[in-house]
This record gives sequence, C-alpha cells and structure tokens, in this order.
Amino acid sequence: MPLVQVAVLHELGPGQLTEISVGNSTYAVANAGGNIFCVDGICPHAGGPLGQGALQGEMIVCPWHGFEFNCRTGVNDSDEDLILDRFPVVIQNNTIFIDVPK
Repeated sequence: MPLVQVAVLHELGPGQLTEISVGNSTYAVANAGGNIFCVDGICPHAGGPLGQGALQGEMIVCPWHGFEFNCRTGVNDSDEDLILDRFPVVIQNNTIFIDVPK
C-alpha cells in the first residue's frame, strides 16, 4: 500500500481528528495524546463520517448517532464485535502519512 500524506504533525494536535479521502475511501485520523491513529472513516452503523465527529480521549464519536470507536483498536464501545479497519501511520520529518490502499 502506498503512503499518503495527511498533514504536518503540528496541524493535527492532541485531541484533534480529521477526515482524509483517498480515491473512493474515507479515513479518520486521530491524535490521541500525541499518538496518531488511522481507522476506516465510515461508521458501520449508518455510514456517518467519523472524521467529522469528535475525539474524546481515545474514542471517536460519530457525529450522526453518537456511536463510539476506540481509535487505537477500532473497537466499538458497546459491541466488541463491531470493529473498524485500522491502517498504519508513519511519521517522517514531522509529516503524517497513512498506509492505505489506493
């Protein structure tokens, strides 16, 4: 999978969440306490845009219906069988890249 540039590290501060589109796919990239994580950006409940939601600690909150997913593990807070795909993050020269299919 190719590396896709997301942002300069200082543009995604702790507690921030952003949405990234690559081709026909959408990803949610989160900075939880200085650690950067990338998960599938579409909520499996009703297709909500997770990257447009809120980040509360390590939990991404979907803006449509409040479903919550751990950005580190991808696991839903109330259904451990509901898991978002996770994608590797690489930081080079203070630039955030995600390793996703193109």
